[in-house]
Formats: sequence, C-alpha cells, structure tokens
Amino acid sequence: MHIVSADTAGTYHVVSRCVRRAWLCGRDPLTGNDFSHRKHWIETRIFALAALYAVAVYAYAVMNNHVHLVVQVDPDAPRHWAPETVLHRWFAVSPRRGETEEVVRQRVAVCASNDALVAEYRSRLGSLSWFMRSLNESIARAANAEDGCKGRFWEGRFYCQALLDESAILSAMTYVDLNPVRARLVVAPESSDHVSFRRRIDRISTEKAIDHALLPIAGDGPSRNVSEWEYLKLVDETGRLIRADKPGSIDRSLPALARRLGLSENAWLRQVQGTQSRYRRVIGQLESFIDKATELRQRWLQGVVFARQVRAASDPAI
Repeated sequence: MHIVSADTAGTYHVVSRCVRRAWLCGRDPLTGNDFSHRKHWIETRIFALAALYAVAVYAYAVMNNHVHLVVQVDPDAPRHWAPETVLHRWFAVSPRRGETEEVVRQRVAVCASNDALVAEYRSRLGSLSWFMRSLNESIARAANAEDGCKGRFWEGRFYCQALLDESAILSAMTYVDLNPVRARLVVAPESSDHVSFRRRIDRISTEKAIDHALLPIAGDGPSRNVSEWEYLKLVDETGRLIRADKPGSIDRSLPALARRLGLSENAWLRQVQGTQSRYRRVIGQLESFIDKATELRQRWLQGVVFARQVRAASDPAI
C-alpha cells in the first residue's frame, strides 16, 4: 500500500531508528560512551534540508537511538520552481567538497538547459524518500568518520504513517514532542533539548508570536488551525495525563483544545497513546479512515478498529 503520494501534498509521521536500536546518538548506559553531540548534527541537518526541499517540519524529536518527524511534503511545489532554483537547491543538498560559489553558479548555468536532469532533481526535491535519504546518509557518513569505521548507522527504510486530518496531525505532533517526557529523560517538555517543543518556546520568547497561527518549525508550509500558544498548552496538558504504557508523565489535566477537535479527554489520550502501538500506516478519525480506504480501493485499513474505539470514547452512543 503506497501511502505517500507522488502527486499531492500529504502530512506524515516518520521514524528512523539506529541499527539494532543501538545508542549511537546519546549516552550508552552500558559502555558510558557519549554521542549526544550527534543529536545536534541531526537537528541542524533537519533545518538545512527543510529550507531546500518542499518539506515543512511541524515537529521533531531527536532521541538517543531514533528520530521522530512530523512533516508535510508538497510534490507539486518544485514544479513551479525555475530550473536555476531547482539546481541551486539540489547542489546545496549534495555539495561537492571544496566547491566555491562561483563554481556552483557555473554548474547551474551549464545544467539549466538539461531538461532531464532538472526534472530528476525537481522530483527529488518533492520526495519524502529523498528528504530522509539526504538526512540519514549525511549523518551516517559523519558518524562513521568519527568512529573510524564503515557500516550501517540506520535501520533500513524509515517507518511512515499518513496523518489524515487535523486531529491526527496535532496528536502525532504531541506524541513526538512528549517523547523525552515519556522516556523519563526530562520532567517537562520545555526542558528537552533537540525537540521541536523547545524551539517553539524559544521562538515565542524572541518573536512574541504567542497568538500567531501554528506554523512549521522548519521549512515553508500551511499553518494549522490553532495558535502557537494553544498548541504549547495542548502538549503541556496532554503530558499531565497519566500514561499507562510509559513511566513518564507530568500531572493530570484536561486539554481544552482536544474538545475543540471533537475528542473527549479519554479519546484524545487514546489517540496520542496509540500513535505507533495501535495505528499502522495511517492515523485519523473514523471518517478519514473510510475516505482513505475508498481512495485506495480497499475495504479495510489496519487501525480502523482502533479509530472506531476512539470515536466511541468521544461518543458513547456509537
């Protein structure tokens, strides 16, 4: 089942894991080796690539042995870019060692008339697979160079879930931003390093954007139907809900925004908790599942039973 469209914009929850879930990005509790600085590599690369690809990053969490992202990919956007723009962006994604800006300009001038080459790079810049490849390969090369070895740094293909509606997008973002809390790495989400929640806190502090619409943390993309402050409050209040499957939580409180999304406290908590454990390739409310199944010409999608349970938790009459 192909859930990532090559033609239309879509929003996805993506996870990449280190090989054998090794502690290659943090402090290994067994050996004491500390590779926490690699988290900064990954975070920096995410922002750099989001400025080049037609990819907007709404949430991310760089953990000790895996990375979460919530991204929107717009394959159509690069089709409107001039050939020179496409080439400049792609050459920035994959720069040649020691190449000066003047040499890059010369390469762009030479390649701009190569329609096939431009079309290939245009396609890549609107591709989630190429975005993840550009992220993972560069980090693997840097880590292997630091370790003086060769071999795989990441597991095979990244894990991906399509987010079908606004509640799915916000619940996946919340799930990602609360990862360090649930893992008991921090006691509150704003204490997290290398997590988008911390970046949003800093952005509000410096830009006074508390009432602004919720925008991507990196890259260009549409705003969500909530403000920055409403989202930060949603994450904080969700973190206070008692988690049965993870040891970390804050206190207990009802996220008011969840009610606006048509979900009760119980239903919202179920949806956030079930992001990876109960859903499979798609996340969304029941109607979104039905629409997606129709689009894919399938009678059933894994996770629809859980979506029905979430709906029942909001409306006991169902």
